[in-house]
Amino acid sequence: MCFHDPSDRKYAAHLRRGAPEMMKAYAGLGEAVFKGDGQIPQKYRELIAIGVATTTQCPFCIDSHTKAAAEAGATAEELAEAVMVAAALRAGGAVTHGFQVMKTAHEAAATAGERA
Repeated sequence: MCFHDPSDRKYAAHLRRGAPEMMKAYAGLGEAVFKGDGQIPQKYRELIAIGVATTTQCPFCIDSHTKAAAEAGATAEELAEAVMVAAALRAGGAVTHGFQVMKTAHEAAATAGERA
């Protein structure tokens, strides 16, 4: 089974029928965020979107925002840097969640010592 089949976009109609007001609001948010330049120019918004899309691992977002970033003038080097910034933050998240692992292990060891 392929988890990223571009033809799956046809199922968006099912979401629109099942939750029309919510889908309308969702579409409106995307339109507001990605319509033209704001305080952050369009190219940079698209590069941010690529960083987020790679960390959330949304193949449809990666496709659409990579194309939009290129259309907004993003270079291959800028796209690569956006991916690497996302990778660094994703790795940072794993390390900081490691703090919780160490804390839990420390607390479990202390509790085990109290029972002994």
